[in-house]
Amino acid sequence: MDTPPSVLPESRTEPDGSAVVRVLSYNVRSLRDDTEALARVVRACAPDLVCVQEAPRFFRWRKAAARLAAMTDLVMLSGGATAAGPMLLCSLRATVERTEDVLLPRTPGLHRRGLATAVVRLAGARLGVVSCHLSLEREERRAQAGTLLDRLDALDVPHAVVGGDLNDVPEGAAFRRLAGRLQDGRTVRPWGGGPTFPSREPVRRIDAVFATGGIEVLGCGVPDALPGVTAADLGAATDHLPVLAALRIPAGH
Repeated sequence: MDTPPSVLPESRTEPDGSAVVRVLSYNVRSLRDDTEALARVVRACAPDLVCVQEAPRFFRWRKAAARLAAMTDLVMLSGGATAAGPMLLCSLRATVERTEDVLLPRTPGLHRRGLATAVVRLAGARLGVVSCHLSLEREERRAQAGTLLDRLDALDVPHAVVGGDLNDVPEGAAFRRLAGRLQDGRTVRPWGGGPTFPSREPVRRIDAVFATGGIEVLGCGVPDALPGVTAADLGAATDHLPVLAALRIPAGH
């Protein structure tokens, strides 16, 4: 195994047109906690793309989502209430090709789930991106992982990333189903911290960033030692820790 990187690469465009991209996955718990701390964490991560889970979904949710984007120097890409919670934010580096919010089949008595999806271009690279938040119930969660893979195929792009709160650990059926088809960034190239929940004393890794084959994972993990990120802010921002990945996306043809 390669030596884990001590410093996570910053976003950049390579001479061949490929793009080094920072992707952040973060469950923000409907902004019910310290939003100033949350914004500081996101800004310090300097992401190109953010896969949000538990975005605001109810009264004036668009205004709350717009405020989060403004506080983090990003723009809203897709999702929110229209995807039952998952949302995508992006930097101005990304050029949007298309977006789609997907509602998953609902099991009576369980929370409605969905996917926020998009296809973007960064430098010479074309990339599909999906934010997900899977079920608390084991069988529904496993089925949703399969549906997510189907929707990823339907994006019809050579390269894609998935960021999400899986409500599952790496040994679980849903997590393994995704990792069987995609690269689990933390496993491929660990960087930073591992466990993501709960935020103050994390013991389980239930949040992840995945990438399709052909994408080079340069580092992935909880940005607990990143300059500008403090333990106090991570604990105050929400009940999950974020997962940050640096990925090299090949240029398109």
